Amino acid sequence: MNKIELLAPARDLAVGIAVINCGADAVYIGANRFGARDAAGNSLDDIARLCDYAHKYWAKIYVTLNTILFDNEIPAALKLISQFHNLGIDGLIIQDVGLLEHDLPPIPLIASTQMHNDSSEKIQFLEKIGFHRVILARELAIEEIKNIRKKSSIELEFFIHGALCVCYSGQCCMSYAIGGRSGNRGECAQPCRRSYSLLDRKGNTLVADRYLLSPKDLNLSDYLEPLIHAGITSFKIEGRLKDKFYVMNIVGHYRKLLDILLNKLASTKTSSGTVTFDFTPDPFKSFNRGFTKYFVNGRDENVAAIDSPKSIGEPIGKVVSVAKQYFTIDAEKKITNGDGICFFDDEHHLEGTLINQALGNKIYPDKMKSIKPGAMIYRNHDQAFIHQLENSKASRKISVKLKFSESPDGFSLSAEDEDGNKAQASIAHQKIPAEKQEQALKNIRKQLTKLGASEYHCSELTVELREPWFIALSVLNELRRVTLELLTNAREQNRPRNIKEFKKNDAPFPEKTLSYLGNALNRDAVSFYQHHGVETIAPAAESGLDMVGKKVMTTKYCIAQQLGICKKNSNQLRSIEPLYLVDEKGQRYRLNFDCNKCAMEIYFEKQSESE
Repeated sequence: MNKIELLAPARDLAVGIAVINCGADAVYIGANRFGARDAAGNSLDDIARLCDYAHKYWAKIYVTLNTILFDNEIPAALKLISQFHNLGIDGLIIQDVGLLEHDLPPIPLIASTQMHNDSSEKIQFLEKIGFHRVILARELAIEEIKNIRKKSSIELEFFIHGALCVCYSGQCCMSYAIGGRSGNRGECAQPCRRSYSLLDRKGNTLVADRYLLSPKDLNLSDYLEPLIHAGITSFKIEGRLKDKFYVMNIVGHYRKLLDILLNKLASTKTSSGTVTFDFTPDPFKSFNRGFTKYFVNGRDENVAAIDSPKSIGEPIGKVVSVAKQYFTIDAEKKITNGDGICFFDDEHHLEGTLINQALGNKIYPDKMKSIKPGAMIYRNHDQAFIHQLENSKASRKISVKLKFSESPDGFSLSAEDEDGNKAQASIAHQKIPAEKQEQALKNIRKQLTKLGASEYHCSELTVELREPWFIALSVLNELRRVTLELLTNAREQNRPRNIKEFKKNDAPFPEKTLSYLGNALNRDAVSFYQHHGVETIAPAAESGLDMVGKKVMTTKYCIAQQLGICKKNSNQLRSIEPLYLVDEKGQRYRLNFDCNKCAMEIYFEKQSESE
């Protein structure tokens, strides 16, 4: 079995440190420019500090530079990459192939999911041209991943939790088409989270004002083992805009699951240290729109949260009865004062309120509006759980074995950590028999195992002395300090590093023609594709293309399937096509159902004068 990595997001330094303490094997973080989450940028100094902290545990830091670039941005991007290399980052996530036309420092390159990595042919190409890892498309099923693994040996990274882009990543122009904010430039306005009405070809409204493009959140907790067997080596959590408490909870959840699983599979994680939690992780207690396994097991469920794009939290129970100031609920989970709850009213609108008082199953909310018997109550703010996270002192410790013995002119202390790194220090000291021998031995053990706020935990101490000697506590403390300092130096010297130079070649790209969805925005990107045999290359949408009439989204999610009118199961759709989405501002989009590929396409339409 390969070593398995749990990869967590960090919007800033504080979040990065917190998730490493909660067990992340690696962290991905954005710099102050050119990341696909424009609002989650960080200074070079903060990235350097995060590298230093992570590397103590042999955890890795990956930096995202995964937007497409204009010609005049290439020099600044190349300068940043050089600075990242000097900081000692462990990998660089990129989307723009124009960067590959330049001499890059020997940083392992990771192909962003924005590169639309959904086929074995594409992954094989990326491996041939020198990528160290590929972040796979979220839409892939386990069987498709197995096929990719059979045909390549490159590292495979896969999303297992968090918000989903309904469109194939890197293939969405919808935000750009309606307002000039490009997802490929880190500026997505999230039109998929808007309300839409669905109209048939005659203009009849089939569905009114629902969130028809808003997916539930991904949760693959039950699929970690089959994904490992399929060939995934890095499990990725989405959420570079999420706060510290969200990421701590989700990382803690998957750390616990993976530790059990890796022990079962006789495999290991990619970093060092064991986490001690002072809270019980639970993904339902953090932001979620309801959960889906998406298409990892094929198309076997409705994946959209069409009633609301907001967090609903955890299901608590159903309302039994309603009085003037309170309601009673059938629930095993306890609601407490200060909790936030939500529910859907008769019109499918999400309503919410705070809890003023909870007396058993009798709940007194701040507002009673729309609460009716039979309504399912969700808790989207757990006051006690948030308080736990705010005060959490989850710690991560590297196991170390110590051996205290005599040296010719004094004493020595040797250390060996869980990764096999060793260190030894000696100190000259007069050997004076202790008057209180038992107390002397206790002092030796107590002081040498007092590792305090360091990253180490003593799992075993062996004391080999001819007889108990009197040794001042300050001497023992100094010997321990020096030994651990030497061990830390040994760990840094022996820390696994991937140094991989990118070597240019002429491996053929799997396509001869690229549309605007190839995202070639600069001359270097065009040159790259030409070097690899592409004959026709259209400029990216962001070059200023008029998107009227063009496809702005391709998604494996299908509204027809969601609404139960799939062509494979019903003739209803054929009789009312084409269908249109219309947003709150009257903008229309035509839907095309490609049933051969089991995909849905969305085309941007020009608004009429009346609209």
